[in-house]
Amino acid sequence: MARLAEAPAGAPYAERALRVAIRDRVAAAGTSFYWAMRLLPRERRAAMYAIYAFCREVDDIADEDRPVPEKLALLGGWREEIDALYHGRPSRLVSRALEAPVERYDLSRAEFLAVIDGMEMDARGDIFAPDLAWLDLYCRRVASAVGHLSVPVFGDSSEPAHRVAEALGRALQLTNILRDLEEDALRKRLYLPREILDRHGVDGRDPGAVLSHPALGAACRELAELAKAHFSEAERAMSACRRRAMRPAAVMAATYRATLDALLRSGWRDPRQKVSLSKPQKLWLVLRHGFI
Repeated sequence: MARLAEAPAGAPYAERALRVAIRDRVAAAGTSFYWAMRLLPRERRAAMYAIYAFCREVDDIADEDRPVPEKLALLGGWREEIDALYHGRPSRLVSRALEAPVERYDLSRAEFLAVIDGMEMDARGDIFAPDLAWLDLYCRRVASAVGHLSVPVFGDSSEPAHRVAEALGRALQLTNILRDLEEDALRKRLYLPREILDRHGVDGRDPGAVLSHPALGAACRELAELAKAHFSEAERAMSACRRRAMRPAAVMAATYRATLDALLRSGWRDPRQKVSLSKPQKLWLVLRHGFI
């Protein structure tokens, strides 16, 4: 998906048009987060759309088919733009949309930079069976950092809310990894950790060989147990948070936990077959955890 265009220096722009453009991009992405975001009041919802749009901008750079130095240069440009944002001089459409939320919700500059750090981990080269420490750092940067930006926007900046961000971010990212094995393999990436693969005797020199290994399901089930532990930790922390404020997080947790359960039922017998929830399932989870 094409990134949102940059605005020429000094060019006027309509805030409403910008909000609509970013909202439409979030909706078009088909993200599971979209309906969770819709639970928020207007200003908070607009802030979350802007955070999501930023994440898509840098994620698209990391996934593009271009030389590594070019990708790193583009991500470096976003580092400069985040600095400009926090000095009151944003120049890009997405960072302009972030200007008010950064001030209103006291969003952490370090967490925006952590997201970029995570995208640089993707951009630097092919990823094949990293160790658990690398994987945990990656999840912290690309997912938990987004959670730390999100919970103040939801309306809870407490220590338990940030514990939700830490744990739920990891749970969601591990679920993504277990869901997107084939998609990642096509990009020559495999995020399943080396220690787990070794324990189950899963060898192979490329992602395709690992995905066809008979012990793949056992390895994936072990990583799924780690994701479940993070879901449980997030649930415990959420019980100490403001329930109404954390409804979007509860919807995301429920949706991704249901996806993980579906993956476990599939057993990863055919990792090339996409596992996803139906629209009625997603709607029920939104109703159950967002309104009831």
